[in-house]
Amino acid sequence: MLSEEERQEIERELQHCDRKSAASVEALKIVQKHRGWVSDEGIRDVAEILGMTVDELDAVATFYNLIFRKPVGRHVILLCNTISCWVMGYEGILDHLSGLLGITWGETTADGMFTLLPVPCLGACDQAPAMMVDGELYGDLTPEGIDEILGRYRGEEGVWNVP
Repeated sequence: MLSEEERQEIERELQHCDRKSAASVEALKIVQKHRGWVSDEGIRDVAEILGMTVDELDAVATFYNLIFRKPVGRHVILLCNTISCWVMGYEGILDHLSGLLGITWGETTADGMFTLLPVPCLGACDQAPAMMVDGELYGDLTPEGIDEILGRYRGEEGVWNVP
């Protein structure tokens, strides 16, 4: 069941739309902001407010790659996997991230700290390879740079206690 705060935020979004369904992405983002992800129950509740079927709203949620349909870690790492990033060394960056965190695509570290997801484009081709962590863009990635970046999020720079 949606909280009163979630309902109020969705209602405010609806004031800017000609059709309720036009607020679908924003409504899903509101639920995700409060819960970290959007459950089947969340889809059902939002669909009811928007006058959509569960299947219609789920199609929106699964199409939009920044709506998380299962729990994610405290920090979400989006690694660009487009041709520009690939040419500039994306595979080495992915290998380093996977080794450092002990996870691969779609997985979350055992401590629940990080989830690693591919993203089709971050719009940072001039900074390839690039990744985004919790909405913060990082470009011109190197393995050493990744260690420093993720250390800031972990709060224990350089200390990794993941399997």
